Amino acid sequence: MEKYYQSDAYFSHSKKKKGLITFLYDAVKNYSLGKKYRLITSYKKPGTILDIGCATGEFLNYFAKEGWNCTGIEPAINPRKYAIEKYNLDVKTEEGIEQLDSQSFDVISLWHVLEHVPVLNERMRQIYRMLKPNGLLVIALPNYRSWDAQHYGKFWAGYDVPRHLYHFDKSSVEKLLNNHQFTLSEIKPMKFDSFYVSLLSEKYKSKKMNYVRALINGLKSNNKAGRKQNNYSSLIYLAKKSNS
Repeated sequence: MEKYYQSDAYFSHSKKKKGLITFLYDAVKNYSLGKKYRLITSYKKPGTILDIGCATGEFLNYFAKEGWNCTGIEPAINPRKYAIEKYNLDVKTEEGIEQLDSQSFDVISLWHVLEHVPVLNERMRQIYRMLKPNGLLVIALPNYRSWDAQHYGKFWAGYDVPRHLYHFDKSSVEKLLNNHQFTLSEIKPMKFDSFYVSLLSEKYKSKKMNYVRALINGLKSNNKAGRKQNNYSSLIYLAKKSNS
């Protein structure tokens, strides 16, 4: 699978600036850092955080500057190296999860990562072990029940085959959390994702970037989600570890 993550078109692992879509991706990512920080700190005071699939480390670097004790997991060599050298972060390989202490983190986050994990239930057991009692789990995932997913069908970028091994909706995530002794606290939308995903989906569908159509469909998807069942293109699930 590793070769599918080495393409320059895989933006979360690439630091090469190529074209408008890469610029937009980075701009939205940087804007979202503050929103993610405020969301997490509405639940937890600064403490220890583990970001699984931390990529090039911008999220953890933001938290480190705010006084958090930060640890990352990143299996890909180049983004892991970048995060360590650029931000001086403690970023471990995938195998490093097993060496992390039990009940050592106040927060564990996975931003569009869980859908990539080969052995899903084992990863959830690891997360439960590493979280402190009443620790916060933050998972962001594409939502195949969204309007843009239904509109684009097999061209929907949220499927991201073959990198995405699982596809989720709200009910399947809640079931997964319950199966591993987590209680779902809140679901929040990632409204910018509908535009980014629509833009990539347009490229997959028509072999070219149709920015106007992507903008219209992104707006339409958010509008539909806001009026019915909150089925946004991507969702953030915030869950608490059960003490039982």
